[in-house]
Amino acid sequence: MSQHSPLTAPHPVEALILARVDASLQQRLKAIRLMVFDVDGVLTDGRLWYGEHGEALKAFHALDGLGLRLLKENGVHVALVTGRQGAIVARRAADLGIAEVHQGISDKLPVIQEIATKMGLNLSEIGYMGDDIIDLMAMQRVGFAASVPNAPPYISQVAHWVAAQDGGSGAVRECCDLILAAQGKLGACLQPRTFNTAGSIQ
Repeated sequence: MSQHSPLTAPHPVEALILARVDASLQQRLKAIRLMVFDVDGVLTDGRLWYGEHGEALKAFHALDGLGLRLLKENGVHVALVTGRQGAIVARRAADLGIAEVHQGISDKLPVIQEIATKMGLNLSEIGYMGDDIIDLMAMQRVGFAASVPNAPPYISQVAHWVAAQDGGSGAVRECCDLILAAQGKLGACLQPRTFNTAGSIQ
């Protein structure tokens, strides 16, 4: 009689999500230890709203916020690297407990490499989600490249995976759920739980 324990079947929700992606992508996702996100067009819809004093306003989606928290709580580091500069992004990151926030970055790959070195990671263990030319170099070098359907086609075609939802409308949550499903961690997230209330849950 075999002494090996039977393989644990994936949670039904994980199985549903993973049924839509092939085995090679699942292997990429299992290796991810750091997920880096662009902001404008990914965490937001890309529109910039200016008030009477000239400040740019951004809208963030609560679904994305919880997805980022779930990644962090399940051992996947999260970083934001954006080409624009503003207090709004810093505030959102602080609400979600994201320490690695890099703004005003036009050449994103060196910054991602610096974060990787600091965390002792290889680029194959890093994912990046972007939507425009400024993201292209990073997308071509990391282990997992994600994009959004409203990105220019010459950007999204570089990605290993493209969300069904547009940027700012839950695309980041889709990406977070996908990673957690591939790593067998999403099912546990669906159990009754108590969140750390030090910051915003979403």
